[in-house]
Amino acid sequence: MPYTVDFENVSTIGLESSPVAEALAGLRANEARYYKNKYDHVFTVRPAGEAPEALGSVTRILSEERGIVISARPLEATSFEVGGFRMAYVFYESGLAVNVMYGIEDGMKRAVGFKLSEGMDVPEELASKFKFARQKSKLAGEIRGSFFVIKGEY
Repeated sequence: MPYTVDFENVSTIGLESSPVAEALAGLRANEARYYKNKYDHVFTVRPAGEAPEALGSVTRILSEERGIVISARPLEATSFEVGGFRMAYVFYESGLAVNVMYGIEDGMKRAVGFKLSEGMDVPEELASKFKFARQKSKLAGEIRGSFFVIKGEY
C-alpha cells in the first residue's frame, strides 16, 4: 500500500519496527519536503517488498560500485523521475536511508547518498569507507550524510 509522506504531520507509519522510528520518520519527511519544494513532487513510498525495482536498483549499484551489502532490513522504498534524474530511495530498519540519483542524460550527476537518522550508529558496512558530515534539520534533528559518485552505467 503506497504512503504519501506528510512533512507537516510527521508519522512513523511503515517505520514502527525501527529502534529510531521517530528520527527515521523525520528524515523521510525531510526528503519529502525537499522534493515538494524543489520539484513540486509528492514523495510516496511503499513497503520494500512492494517496490522490488527500487530495492533491486539500490542493492545492485551498491554491490557493483563499492561491494557494499546493507545488512539492515529494508522497510520502505520508492523510485521516480524528477528534474532529469531517476531517483530511488530505500529506508532501512536501522535508521539508514540510501538514495540513488542517476542523471538520465550523459554528463549529468550520478551518485549514491547515505543519510543516518539521529540516534543510530554508523553501519559497520559503511564505517571504514565513508566519513559523514552533519547537518541540522527541523524535521529530523541531526542528519549525518555521505555519498559517492557512480562510475558505471545502469
